[in-house]
Amino acid sequence: MQKPRFLDWYLKIAIGSALIGGGMEFFMIKTGFYDKVTVLEAEKRAWENSPEAQAMREALNPWRNKDAEASKSP
Repeated sequence: MQKPRFLDWYLKIAIGSALIGGGMEFFMIKTGFYDKVTVLEAEKRAWENSPEAQAMREALNPWRNKDAEASKSP
């Protein structure tokens, strides 16, 4: 059986990509990136569920409820 063409090149690229990806993950773990992102996401979700954010969304799109009602009625 003939060896697939460029197999060694694809293996080198795959190994190099895995090493780079692993290095990036290691760096993010060591610098506390995931902890910071978790805190930021929690703050973002808390803000999105706050009354101030609800009022801001309503002020930016006052027709939202009218559009929803229009699509429900035939």
